[in-house]
Amino acid sequence: MLVQIAHFLSILSTGLFFTTFLLSFLLDNKDRNITKLISRIYSHGFLLLFVSFLIYVFLALNDSFNVLYIAQHSNSLLPNFYKITSIWSAHEGSMYLWIVFLCLWGFLYSYFVSPEDELKAKALGIISLIAVGFLSFLLFTSNPFETILPVAPIDGADINPVLQDPALAIHPPTLYLGYVGFVIAFANAISFLLNGDNKIKWEDSVRIWSISAWVFLTVGIALGSWWAYYELGWGGYWFWDPVENVALMPWLAATAFIHSLSVSSKSKLLRIWTILLSIMVFSLSLFGAFIVRSGIIDSVHSFANDPERGLYLLSFAGILVVLSLAVFSYRLQSLISNKNIVSFSKESFISINNIIFGTLIFSTMLGILYPLIYEYLYLQKISVGAPYYNAIFVPSTILASLFLFFSVDAKWQRTYKVINTHSAMLLSGILSLLITVLVMFFSKISSLWILISLFTGLLVIIRYIFVIVNFLVNKKYSNPYSIAAHIGLGMLIVSIALNSEFSSERAININLKGKDTYKGYEVSFDNLELIKMSNHDSVKASFVFSDSKGKRFILSPEKRKYFTRGQITTETAIYVTPLKDIYITLGDQLEDGSWIVNIQFNYFIRWVWLSAILMALAGSFLAFSLRRVD
Repeated sequence: MLVQIAHFLSILSTGLFFTTFLLSFLLDNKDRNITKLISRIYSHGFLLLFVSFLIYVFLALNDSFNVLYIAQHSNSLLPNFYKITSIWSAHEGSMYLWIVFLCLWGFLYSYFVSPEDELKAKALGIISLIAVGFLSFLLFTSNPFETILPVAPIDGADINPVLQDPALAIHPPTLYLGYVGFVIAFANAISFLLNGDNKIKWEDSVRIWSISAWVFLTVGIALGSWWAYYELGWGGYWFWDPVENVALMPWLAATAFIHSLSVSSKSKLLRIWTILLSIMVFSLSLFGAFIVRSGIIDSVHSFANDPERGLYLLSFAGILVVLSLAVFSYRLQSLISNKNIVSFSKESFISINNIIFGTLIFSTMLGILYPLIYEYLYLQKISVGAPYYNAIFVPSTILASLFLFFSVDAKWQRTYKVINTHSAMLLSGILSLLITVLVMFFSKISSLWILISLFTGLLVIIRYIFVIVNFLVNKKYSNPYSIAAHIGLGMLIVSIALNSEFSSERAININLKGKDTYKGYEVSFDNLELIKMSNHDSVKASFVFSDSKGKRFILSPEKRKYFTRGQITTETAIYVTPLKDIYITLGDQLEDGSWIVNIQFNYFIRWVWLSAILMALAGSFLAFSLRRVD
């Protein structure tokens, strides 16, 4: 009965969203009362959808295996936490959550934005149209409410074991919040184009929403990277997996968009580029939803293997993008500014970096699509891996960092005299070069690209530290949150460079009570035990690490076999220090009784996630500060 109620409420909410869309385009949007009515109808639509989702959560917690999706992706032995997370562990449930979050952003927008806002009504109508499209997809092609009649199984099929992890429970919702959060900027941009009044400063009203979405997207990507590191046994933070790449592209576009907003909110410069970026960010989010759910790529992140369902998403996204670009083209001429961007101004540096970001987006898109096109034409599978992406991203990131360095002293709409080198710039360059040379001398780094990356990352960090000093000493105002975010970027570049240079790994064959050595450590295979848990058996090995100074610690990796699915997973063991992780995974047992053990020394890998956290925190405080100003 409850599942039918949840199903009915989702259908009813679809009807209310469609009503919101119709009224927003048929009625006078300048009438405050009409705007209030549209907001109220939208809010009721969201609340019905939210109640529907809460009922679904209740069904999952109570092992309602008469619901097909719950039976396929949950189990009575699961802790309640994982019963909830099983909802978004596969295609139908993840799409359900994706839509709820999309509508949640619209609900928050309708609640916090004043009815006096000229763009509000039509923006809510656009969000409602998108919600109707995705809800139709959910209800007609990916129905999570389908039931098993007349007899339901006693226990469910269980959630994928690799998904039974706290980080992955948080990672998808956070990532979805980031993806769909840019619907606010998209809807406002299209509403602005349809309104036809160029005096409306729509950029100011979407900055908070866009930065907030960017924060969620950053945290979501970082959490996914962390989960893959310690749960999948990959031992790294990024592997250029196609689904990782479709998350990276919206992030790149969003970063460019936020910077472009800072320009167009001050003047009409870059307004065209800003609107185009708002369309691009949301379009790339839709493209990501298609890729993950189409089944056309092989990835640990993929949710589905039914291309027909993905085709609906691609068609719907294509219609949205084409219509958006049509409206944009129609209004393009009136958006052209009479002002030109001043050379060596802050606007010019932001424009250049946005072009670099655009190049990276195109290159990433090409890396995703080229194997698919090649397979279609030649019936052969190929892959595009790290060498391709590194060849593009490394020099592009270095170039963007250099422009960022010079932009610190640049002025808005004023030419910056590069020849007149400031002492802070000069000192930053000297210190960065000195540190790079010292690192090269003591560590014997030979890679030119690593040294250049290290230098440019340090250049950004040190230059912004001088900005902080200038603020404290001379009381010259600078945005502290922007400073922190850019320092985080510099830290990211430095940590990636050092990690790629110093990290190493080795696979060894070792018997119980046997010993081996690696990187100055004696590794002893001390113990092996079988552990029985409620839903899996575990083989747990204990390895003792000892160095020449007498320091000793134990690492205990596992191999688990889950009862329901019969799936075997690897659980890593990690010894953490400020500068490196000692990372060990247990492989297969050989015929002679020895075990394959993989040991990795991952330097500065924690600093990769620390830098992401710093950027996300800076973004959070920036959004909060803008809210206070408003």
